[in-house]
Order: sequence, then structure tokens, then C-alpha cells
Amino acid sequence: MKSFFFLLILGLGFSVSFAQEISVRGKLVDAQTYKELSRAKVLIEGSVFETISDEHGDFIFISEEIPLGEQVLKITLQDYKELRLPIIIEAEASKDLGLILMPPILADYANQISTISLSDAELDEDEAHIDNLSGLLQASRDVFLNAAAFDFSQTFFRPRGLDSEHGKVLINGIEMNKAYTGRPQWSNWGGLNDVQRNQVFSMGLSPSPVSFGGLAGTTNIMMRASKYAKGGKASLAAANRSYNGRLMATYGSGELKNGWAYAISASRRFAKEAFIDGTLYDANGFFLSVEKTFSEKHSLNFTGFYTPNIRGKSSPNTAEVFELKGRKYNAYWGYQDGKMRNSRVREIKEPILMLNHFWEFSEEISINNNIAFQFGKTGNSRIDFGGTRLAEINGQNSYVGGGTNPDPTYYQKLPSYYLRFSDNPNYEAAYLAQQDFKENGQLNWEQLYNANNAAGYTVYALAEDRNDDIKLDFNSIISAKINDNIDLDGKLAFSYLNSHNFASIKDMLGGNTFLDVDFFAEGDEQTSLEDRAQSDLQNPNRSVSENKPYKYNFRLYANSAKAFAQMNFDYDRLDFYVGITASQTAYQREGLFQNGNFPDNSLGKSEQLNFTDFGGKLGANYKLTAKHLFGFNAAWYTKPPNLRNSFSNSRQNNDVVVSLASEQIQNIDISYRYRSSTIKARLSAYYTQIKDATEISFYYADGLSGLGRNSTTAFVQEVLSGIDKQHLGLEMGVEAQLTSAIKLKAAAALGQFVYSNSPELYLTSDDFNEIVDYGTSYLKNYRIAGGPQRAAQIGFEYRDPDYWWFGTTINFFSQAFLDVSPLTRTANFLNDSDGLPILNYDASIAANLLKQEQFKDYMLVNAIGGKSWLVKGKFIGFFVSLNNIFDKLYKTGGFEQSRNANYRTLKQDRERENPIFGPKYWYGTGASYFAMIYVRF
Repeated sequence: MKSFFFLLILGLGFSVSFAQEISVRGKLVDAQTYKELSRAKVLIEGSVFETISDEHGDFIFISEEIPLGEQVLKITLQDYKELRLPIIIEAEASKDLGLILMPPILADYANQISTISLSDAELDEDEAHIDNLSGLLQASRDVFLNAAAFDFSQTFFRPRGLDSEHGKVLINGIEMNKAYTGRPQWSNWGGLNDVQRNQVFSMGLSPSPVSFGGLAGTTNIMMRASKYAKGGKASLAAANRSYNGRLMATYGSGELKNGWAYAISASRRFAKEAFIDGTLYDANGFFLSVEKTFSEKHSLNFTGFYTPNIRGKSSPNTAEVFELKGRKYNAYWGYQDGKMRNSRVREIKEPILMLNHFWEFSEEISINNNIAFQFGKTGNSRIDFGGTRLAEINGQNSYVGGGTNPDPTYYQKLPSYYLRFSDNPNYEAAYLAQQDFKENGQLNWEQLYNANNAAGYTVYALAEDRNDDIKLDFNSIISAKINDNIDLDGKLAFSYLNSHNFASIKDMLGGNTFLDVDFFAEGDEQTSLEDRAQSDLQNPNRSVSENKPYKYNFRLYANSAKAFAQMNFDYDRLDFYVGITASQTAYQREGLFQNGNFPDNSLGKSEQLNFTDFGGKLGANYKLTAKHLFGFNAAWYTKPPNLRNSFSNSRQNNDVVVSLASEQIQNIDISYRYRSSTIKARLSAYYTQIKDATEISFYYADGLSGLGRNSTTAFVQEVLSGIDKQHLGLEMGVEAQLTSAIKLKAAAALGQFVYSNSPELYLTSDDFNEIVDYGTSYLKNYRIAGGPQRAAQIGFEYRDPDYWWFGTTINFFSQAFLDVSPLTRTANFLNDSDGLPILNYDASIAANLLKQEQFKDYMLVNAIGGKSWLVKGKFIGFFVSLNNIFDKLYKTGGFEQSRNANYRTLKQDRERENPIFGPKYWYGTGASYFAMIYVRF
């Protein structure tokens, strides 16, 4: 009996010992460079076994419970293709997989380079009111979002129809969205592609550990020295899109033995003229990050980057101008001394410095404290043609001078102007105007210089609208593991902005000084012309030199405090989360000039605007099986208006938008995901309601009623408030890995984005004293402009084992609309200048005049490919991307001019063969390329 128990115990011991020896191990390396890859996630599908590769790329599973038989080992690592390796685990053997080669995702790298160059170079939110989310989406591997980021973005497609102010971009946990517009300013980090690859993207309002987020998603770019792998990259690129050439170099030290780590990067992008005529590009980028690890618990990271950039803008054009000059025409430039010179140049010089402290408080709790400081200037140049001199006429001071509008597309210079009277067209003058515009048609710098010399004072000057900002950000982020199933994320953040806004003279164009008065001002019974014309009554009839404030001069202050908390619950089949947020925001304007039009309401500080906002969100993911997943997200929150839309005419006075309120946002989306060894697919449906939004526009209007003076024209500020918008639609993406080399993919978006109510509209102006309230603007059911609302793609990729690859996509776009004029949808449209109804008003004709223009459908074909080699331990390669291969002509956006504000004037203009004030359009880039060679070492 004793022998029996002895043998039984001995047998069990051997059995346990043998079970403990069952293992699966391997070593992960880069497929080209054979660098060891750490921090890769390795798991056995359908089991609880999951681990992370160590600093040498090694991983191992050891357990008596490792599942036996045929299994699938899944390996994921950022910037590398996901691997799913079939393996057989036997009961009486250890499995050593040896070297496992991880192929880098070169196509994603290509997408990133092209995407970011588009975001920061071709989009001008101040002028075009068009932007997209390509920079926000480029980090995602979702099939649909990759299509939206790379192929759809060239058409200014906006996923779910959302402006980028609804997407949050953070760097090292610090929010980068501008308080003035609410949008991230891509140019602040443009050209630093190599050091932006460590990103965490949260789609929509799904959980993010660093922010409550926004409707369009959240991206946190981690620019931390210790997170960059040891090694360097250098690249040289050529293109014909927004720039012609680019140089970029980056090096990371990795984690050094003494606890230090550093990373540096520099780039240059340039073009004398990009795809659109006269659009110069001159941009540099500099990046430095240094980190010191003091212990296992504490490390301190400094990151600084500076990306000064200058780019020439391009003009939107009417159909008449397009027919005469084509899609590359740009009215903003002309030759000076044989060289191209653009009059409208955007210049951004805003360094960003940040310090990040990482504290591993315990095994369950980590705390990240951050501070950032941003300063510098943003300037937008333009030609001021209102230069005058002070003269005494009949014993009174008067202002003599002023020039004509130098814009070559100014309506009085085009053929349509001379044909405006159908009963008496001037064909000769129209022909001469046409020939002159065809042969010349560019800004005449020489004439501007000659006019100043002949006048003896500055009539024309190159002015610049400046924003000199100082911004401070502080935040503290906590992540805590409550137990095996529950995590907590929280954040406290504070930001402060001091924004100095003013105009200055950048170039006198041969003149000496500029008389700082408003040549277009008109006196009235209450105020003399001389007083009303003053930009600053404290310094009347002041002559200014270059780089000194003139025209307007004020400061905007904004500060906000935000709190965010989120609980994440993770179980075998169900993951869900709950998040809340609260914020307090304050705005104020301080006038530094006493404006002659608003002497009692321009100098000094305005009232302080305060907004208290709250929000909550929740969502869940249910895993029906390993292949079938269902997701759900819902949110309700309020959002303060942007600083830009809070003061109706901030350049001249302290007036606050009437009935200003926070926006209310509701969102719900559901999704189904399918994942197998060969197919990945997602189908999502969404519904979003945005309420109480405010928008301010500036333009010259004609045909206004109820002004109370003998005029129907004025330069106005249009305030549209109480705007409700509805966004609903479907998104679909699917890819099929047919073989190890061939992949098919498809994506589609079906959206409908409309104004869901009729908001209120009023005008302000320095041409009239009181608010002119036009009441309701009947915008309900009009489409929201901003790129196509429907898009579809089909494509394929081929990846050869010899490390060359090729892919192409066919992309179809439809349901893109012109941005309508809210003013023409008010009661003003029905009324004459005396405020009485217009005679002979025809409702059917009016309906046709007010019908929103829908752009034609179009199809674009793109291709991308590349090759890589391993040469003496260095990874060398190239790739080329081709967009719009067949040079398709299409409109990316446009807007109705509000010059014809009533039925009579609009009808007269539309009946002309070439309307004088027809809509203005932007056109897409034609056939274009981006080619790059690079080396990684």
C-alpha cells in the first residue's frame, strides 16, 4: 500500500512537472531590418492567454492550461501588419516558433505622409469654411476611416458631415484645438510626420483615456522621447499638390542606460508654385524631445516643436472666370519684377513647448501632469486700397483719395458687367474686357506702385490681419485599475488664452506712411464724418508706418476649466463604459482703439461671457462570438460657442451676439463588426442632432431693406443664431484577404446632413447704427455644404513576398451642395428698399431662384505602390501615390454670393447669360502625384 501511494505521488509529480513545461515561445523582429520588436501584443485566440513581447522581442506562454491542438496566434503591433499564425500545440512538447517576421505597414506610412500634407497645406478654414478630418483619421486601421482619410479627403469629404471642430486633437494629452474656431490648426505641427506615428485614435465618442472627446473622434499624438525606437529615417519627396518638394530627417536614441532618451526631427517643404497658380509654399519643421527616467516611478519629458510656414492662398471663382481662365486660375497673384507675388499669404509662426511628468503611483494607478506654452503669430495679408490724404475743403477737413479695387476679377472688370443691360449691351467694351482678362488677368503690382508714386501718398498698401496669441495649458490625467474588470480614467484641465488681434501695414508699396482713417465712412446728423472715419478717436488722423496696429486693435481673452471622468468595464462578452464631463468657459474682449463708428462701445473691456457646460456618454460592445461584435454609443452634452462666434463685430466694438448660448449635442450610433481570418467588416448607423449653434459671416450686400437711410448697400456682419443641424447616415467598410498577397477592399458612406430648423438672422454694420433684424431665415431641409455626403470605394492591394506592393482604388462621390445664402431666405427677399412687398413677385420663380445647387457626381481613380530593400542593415525604399489619374474636373465646394439680397436683384442677375454675382466655386486638384525615397537605419 505504501508503495502504491509512493508511486501515485511520484506519478502526479511527474505529471505536474511535465505540464508546467508546456510552453509557446517566439521572437518578434522587423521583416526588413531584423530589429527586435518590443511591446507587441501576442495572444492565443479564443483563450485567456495574452502577453507582451519584451525589450528583446521575446514572448512566452507557460501554463498547464494552454489549449491544445490547432490554435491561432494573433500578434499586433502599431505600424506593423497584424499576424495570425496557425500553430499546433501538443500535450507533450514545447513549441518554439523561432524568429517571427513582422512586415511594416508601408501603405499606412504612405497614407500618413500624404494625409498630413493635405491637412496643413490645402485647407484654409478662415477663408473657405471647408475643412476635413483627414489628419484626425490617419492613425486608424478601420477600413472605412482609411478610405475617408486617404482617398476621400481630396474631395473635402467630411465623415458624418462634421466640421473638424467636433474632433479633438491632443499632443501628449494636451488639447490642441483653437479657442477661436474650435478647430485644430494642422500647420502648428505640419512636416513632423515621422514623430507623429505614436497615436491613439478613438472613433466618435468611444472611450478615450485623455478626453471626453468629440463627435468626430479623438486623436492623442504621443511625442514622448522614450517611446521612439532607436534609429533614424531620412526621406526626399517630390509632388505637384500643395508643395513641390520635401526633405525630412529624424533620429531617436531609444532608452539609454543612464535613463535619458531623445528624439529630433527636421523638415522642409517648398514650392514656388503648387498645383494652383501662384500658390507659393515655404515651410520648415523642427522637433526636439528629451526625457529623463529618474526611477521606475518617475520620468520627465520635454517636447518642443516649431513649424514656421508661409503659403499663398487661392481664390474661389465664378463660372464666368472659370470659363475664361480654367481651374488653376488664381486672382490673388501677379508678376512683380518678373517674379510671382501673391497678395494673400497666410503666415503661421507659433512654437509650442511642453513639459510632461509621468508618475507610476502604484501598480494600479498612474498620474500624468502636463504643462504647455504656445506663442507666436498668425497673419493673413490682403491689399488695402483705401489710402487717403487729409485736405481742407470749404473750411472743413475732408479725406481725398482711395483707390479702385485691384482684384482682377472685380465685377466691373469682367465682360458680364458690360452686358448687364439686356436692352443696351456694350459688346465692344465686353470684348475688350474679355481679351484683357484673358491676356493679363492677374494682379498688377506695377500699377499699385505707380499709383502711390503719382498720388504722393499711400493709396495702396499690403496689409496683414494679425493674431498674436499667448496660450497656457495645464492638466492632470489619472488612470486607475480598480480591479481586473474595471478601470477609471479622469482628467482636470485648465487653459488660458490672450489673443492680440490687429491689422498692420506689411508693405507700403513705395509709399511712406498710411493715413489711418476709414475712407468709406459716412457722416450723419449725430456724428461728423471726421469723427466717424477714425479708427482710433484717441489718436485722430494718425499716420502709421509698417508693422504698427491700424484699422482695428483689440484683445480677446478666453479661459476654461474642464473635468472629465470615465469608468470602463471589461468582461468576457461585454465591454461597456460611462463618461461624464463638466466645464466652465469665460470670454472677454478688450478694445485698444476707440472706433469712430462706435465711440461708446469699442474702447475698454466688454462684459465677461460665461458658459457652464455638462455632458455624459455611455456605450457598450457585445461579443456574440469571436467573429460577431455589436457596438453602441450614445451621448448628450453641451458645448460653448467658439470665441469667433461670440462677438458680432469684434474688430470694431464690444457687442455680444444676441441670445448667445451653448450648443446642445445629441448623438447615437450602433455598429456591427465581423472579423475572421480572411474578412474584416464594419457597418455603422448614426444619428446626430446639434442645436443652438451660431455662425457669423462678413460680406458686402446689396438690395437690403429697412436700413432707414437712402441706401440699400452695406458691408455687414450676418449673425445666424439658434441653428439646428441633423446628421444621419450609414458607414460601411469591408476588406477580404483573398491570399497572403492579395486583398480586396470596399467602403461606402450614405449621409444626409441638413438644417433641421429655420434659425434667426440679423445684421450689424458700421454703415448703420442699430441692429437690422430680418427674423427667420428659412433654411430648414437645406443641405449643409462641405464636401460630398455620399461616397463609395472599391479597391485592391497586392503585396509581393519580395517587398514590393501596389494598390488602386476607384472612388465615387455624389450629393455635394453649394453653400446657400441665409439672407436671401429671409423676409428681406420679399421686400423692396422701402420695406414694402416687391411688386410682380412670382412664387414659382422665387422657388427656382432659391433652389440649392447640387454638384455633379464624379469618379476618381487613385493608385499607390512601392518597393523596399535591405542593404547593409539599412532599410531603403520608395513609394509613389497618384491621385485623380484621369484628371477629372470636379467642384469641391462653393457658396452663393449674398450681393443680391432680394427677389428683384437676384432675378435680374440670374437671367443674364453670365451673372455678375454668380456663385463662387473651388475646384479639385487634377491629376497629381507624390513620390518619395527614404532610408531607415
